[in-house]
Amino acid sequence: MWPILIVAIIAVGVVLERIVWWTILRKRRDPVLLEKILTKVEEGDIATASSLGKESRDPVIRMLWHGLNHHHVSLQGALQVGAGIELERAGNLLSVLDTLITLAPLLGLLGTVTGIMGAFHTLGNDELAAQKVGAGISEALIATACGLCIAIFCLVPFNYFNRRVSRLRFELESNATNLELMLEKQRKQGERAA
Repeated sequence: MWPILIVAIIAVGVVLERIVWWTILRKRRDPVLLEKILTKVEEGDIATASSLGKESRDPVIRMLWHGLNHHHVSLQGALQVGAGIELERAGNLLSVLDTLITLAPLLGLLGTVTGIMGAFHTLGNDELAAQKVGAGISEALIATACGLCIAIFCLVPFNYFNRRVSRLRFELESNATNLELMLEKQRKQGERAA
């Protein structure tokens, strides 16, 4: 039962950490500033757009800032690096939750097997054998139930957080594409003017 308890504590800790992280991220989002930056890019004022996003803690703006600061070298590469950093932060500890979803029922099953083995060890001529067998089977069922409960507890937040990461990925990709198109438009207008 100790391994199941350890897994339960880790599961609660990871879920709480991710809830706090996503709550803080929601407060850091700044759609007004994002719109200002994109407007400045559309106007061709890259330096102002970059300076506006420099101190932002919004992940989309940080990615755009990364791209704007490296657009002369490789805009697409810089945007991919910036998006990768943000997605790595967003997906942090999800692999732990995924492992716990699989591990908890297996530990419960292991507890079931060892509990039943212990129960059958007590069989014999002893008058209390029936009580000992009942206690062993009870322990086995409790282990199984605990393992399943941990997996169920982890599954819902795991899917929710994966969905949030997917939404963030879409938002990063769409804004990166938008920035690329705006800068390409600026480049073409500059070539026509020249």
